[in-house]
Amino acid sequence: MERKVLITNCADAQGLISKITGVCFNHQLNIIKNSEFVDNAQGRFFMRTELEGEFNGELIINDLEKVLPSTSDIKLVSSAKKRIVILVTKEAHCLGDILMKAYYGGLDVDIAAIVGNYQSLEPLAEKFDIPFHFISHEGCSRAEHENKMVAVIEGYEADYLVLAKFMRILTPEFVERFPNRIINIHHSFLPAFIGASPYRQAWERGVKIIGATAHFVNNCLDEGPIIKQDVIHVDHSYSADDLAKNGRDVEKSVLSKALHLVMHEEVIVYGNKTVVFN
Repeated sequence: MERKVLITNCADAQGLISKITGVCFNHQLNIIKNSEFVDNAQGRFFMRTELEGEFNGELIINDLEKVLPSTSDIKLVSSAKKRIVILVTKEAHCLGDILMKAYYGGLDVDIAAIVGNYQSLEPLAEKFDIPFHFISHEGCSRAEHENKMVAVIEGYEADYLVLAKFMRILTPEFVERFPNRIINIHHSFLPAFIGASPYRQAWERGVKIIGATAHFVNNCLDEGPIIKQDVIHVDHSYSADDLAKNGRDVEKSVLSKALHLVMHEEVIVYGNKTVVFN
């Protein structure tokens, strides 16, 4: 018996749940779990269905297309472990957290490789026996650097790229190669304090909470569809360094939670928003 996840995104209409589950019944599929959401403002229906059985994927999709509204977005995705390539610069906290959780089973993911524009984190990768590719950005254009990264990344056939404090802005050409497949952790509770030095910005503003945001990357800096956010309380006694230190704990927690959601097909992207089933 195989397990898959059916993701449905379509115009809202009466009887959609019955139609979808009816097709599943006709294909003798057992429904393990089902969640749905209706965005009344947009008139959109979303459903995530965990299924078990023997699958003829093409026939199931064809049967669903016959009963659902036109222009429906239907995906039948394997529940097998997803492969990721992690991009890093110098900061170790997010990478280390992912490596530890993957190693001990807290994060169900296959880390295919790590790509860094500095060699600082190569020893950490070696401790977990993960291939590390050092691709320097120095002495080459942004496009040249990204082309070198793409050549390495595509060899691993990764499902997702994870920017674990990868401190370089990606070009539109790079992002377009991996639509809704690049996950970033931003050291701020977006949309506040975007760009560089967010903790310094937060300290100067005298904030009372700091946070982190995990989001998909698009061509607007730090403005892609949000997957997960969290905050902690701070006060006037915190220095900018104190904010950064505590912020790193939030960053790694938010990123790993976001990865868990995405790897289990619990996130649906539409427009610049997400529906998160958890």
